[in-house]
Amino acid sequence: MRTRITTTAALVTAFGLGLAGCSSSGQEGDGSGKVTLTLATFNEFGYEDLIKEYMAAHPNVTIEHKKAATSNEARDNMNTRLAAGSGLSDIEAIEVDWLPELRQYPDRFVDLKSDSVKDRWLPWKVKQATTDDGKLIGYGTDIGPEAICYRADLFKAAGLPSDRDQVATFLGSTWEDYFAAGKKFQAKSKVPWMESAGSIFNAMVNQVPNAYEDNDGKVIATENPQVRQMYDTVLQASKDGLSAGLAQWSTDWTSSFQRNGFATMVCPAWMLGVIEGNGANVKGWDVANTFPGGGGNWGGSFLTVPAQSKHPNEAKALADWLTAPEQQVKAFQAKGTFPSQEAALKSPELLAATRPYFNDAPTGKILAERAKAVTVVPFKGPKYSGINDAMQQALGRVDVTKTDSAAASWDKFVTAVKALG
Repeated sequence: MRTRITTTAALVTAFGLGLAGCSSSGQEGDGSGKVTLTLATFNEFGYEDLIKEYMAAHPNVTIEHKKAATSNEARDNMNTRLAAGSGLSDIEAIEVDWLPELRQYPDRFVDLKSDSVKDRWLPWKVKQATTDDGKLIGYGTDIGPEAICYRADLFKAAGLPSDRDQVATFLGSTWEDYFAAGKKFQAKSKVPWMESAGSIFNAMVNQVPNAYEDNDGKVIATENPQVRQMYDTVLQASKDGLSAGLAQWSTDWTSSFQRNGFATMVCPAWMLGVIEGNGANVKGWDVANTFPGGGGNWGGSFLTVPAQSKHPNEAKALADWLTAPEQQVKAFQAKGTFPSQEAALKSPELLAATRPYFNDAPTGKILAERAKAVTVVPFKGPKYSGINDAMQQALGRVDVTKTDSAAASWDKFVTAVKALG
């Protein structure tokens, strides 16, 4: 799950209150064998019903669930409290783009290796959470195979194909095809084609093996011609009027779902729950089984147990249970978080899953096929997240706030990357 947002202000408030005091990971048992565990996630992991199920089966365990408003907020909290040595929850969800930063500090996390989880996940998912000294610091939750979500009603109103199979053909197989389809749409509609240049860039960069760093961790972002080409391409699309200029996760972006803000969006599996939450009562969303440039994976998360937890064994057991194939299929059915577990990917329940909100799209089948189409797993070193944040800011200055030219904003990006060291 990339930089994801909750749609309920109360959840943000609840998290803020959690930050104001010490995490209840510091609580001791009451002497009767009862334990309170804190679980910190961000956006929609689909755990609400699973938490109730676990507590019903384990009456001695109380789980307090906190949600951050965004992945970046969770990251800031993690870094601050990891450095302080206290205040983290018993289980902390982390996002793959900032996991490399944490792999540098294996002693700050419980080693989660166990026979019970051997061969549970896709091999590349396990590799992402394995430190140089061989510790497994995260249990994989979801991955983000990408399709294209679109407003079928807006397509129909523009006199274009609206059936998901026809739309897949209309969208084509390359990014050039996608932008060309956007121009055809906007010739017949006043609705912007896409949400922002930043979201499209993010999809593109996840199809490049070494965009920002080489395999040794050397930063190449400012000198890599692929990065500059993608930057220029998405900003040209913005200049052509295809972008709504909405910064993802902003208030304007969230409200745009209720007012025909845009017609298509890059749609990793976890985005389904975000769209449905932000676009409640909006009819017309559907999912096309295609993705420009081939397969793409955006994000994915893990559950970690910080070494500062007072209940590491109980926390590990809960994290193990939450990330078991059976539970991850339920999480997918609840919020669209697509499983990273080998057994879950073959589950009849997953393959038969549909989403009524998306015109009963066979999302299980579509996303399973999109997952199979993924051939590139980008290298993400310790500086990946910082560089990507700088890139998103650079794109935003041109596409969203319109304060800079593309050339001037690129120069600021170069300066920001150099400042990372």
